[in-house]
Amino acid sequence: MTPAPRVAASPGTASPPHLRRGAVPLAVGAAAVGGAVLLVARSPYVPLSYGICPSVLFLGVSCPGCGGLRATHDLLTGDLAAAWQANPLWTLAAPLLAFAWALWTVRRLRGRPGPVAPAWVPWTVLVAVVAFAVLRNVPALVPYLGPAPLP
Repeated sequence: MTPAPRVAASPGTASPPHLRRGAVPLAVGAAAVGGAVLLVARSPYVPLSYGICPSVLFLGVSCPGCGGLRATHDLLTGDLAAAWQANPLWTLAAPLLAFAWALWTVRRLRGRPGPVAPAWVPWTVLVAVVAFAVLRNVPALVPYLGPAPLP
């Protein structure tokens, strides 16, 4: 049996293979950039501009993500101190996630599989998030770990 001859695609009909490999990480990056533009354009410091956290509304406690939009806004506008006040955990995690996304994207564009985290990483993240959720609601620690009140 002879193999079927390859038919060349006409120019412009097929995307380069490296772009196909990187489509998912690039789409995630585009969504993140869109969210970043929205957060810079519409400040989360305006009361109820993005709604209210359901855990605050129904339970009266701050979840680990409370203040995350304000922290992201502050990181994007270069105010590291305000980002830390809004959500210290997110202020530490956001740059790590950006680095992980960049690593994932580069590896996929080069045709390599995405990075695989060791098995202990998800458990460590879970413990850190749960501990942060508990500690930020301890009354003595609220000034340090609780989301900063809206001005």
